[in-house]
Amino acid sequence: MMKHRTTILACAGLLAATACVSGCEERYATTQKTTRVRVGEKTFTLELATDQETRVKGLSGRTTIPDDGGMLFVFPDSQVTSHEFVMRDCPIPIDIIFLDRSKRVTATHAMKVEEPRREGEDMVTYEGRLKRYPSRFDSQYAIELQGGMLEKVPVKPGELINIDPGLAAKAK
Repeated sequence: MMKHRTTILACAGLLAATACVSGCEERYATTQKTTRVRVGEKTFTLELATDQETRVKGLSGRTTIPDDGGMLFVFPDSQVTSHEFVMRDCPIPIDIIFLDRSKRVTATHAMKVEEPRREGEDMVTYEGRLKRYPSRFDSQYAIELQGGMLEKVPVKPGELINIDPGLAAKAK
């Protein structure tokens, strides 16, 4: 009986240790559609934009962004370059943080709501009048958050933001 109890306790201990190691190694909680990222003292669940169609659409048309939500844009490593974002079809303000391939902040912007596309206005004219928000330097990632969030969780150029390193491989 004592040997049986010891075996059960040993197995239970091994299972607990395995669960902890597996859970502890899971530093990034990334799913097919979201990832968790800590910015300053706050953790956000960010939708992933890893393909061109999703990156172009971004948060366009959204009327709300949760306090702990937003979007992480991931660009292919082979295309690390400076980027510009615009507020295309965005009825609410959005804050943006650009990161380089080492995941350091290169620029932040509080993006303001733009006048919607006018009746009869072609897409080229509309796009041409939208304000550009540049990464300033080469960037591989961009994080969009609820407008005003940068005042609540300020970040500075050069600051490191840990992002799941496997995400770069998913970008198309």
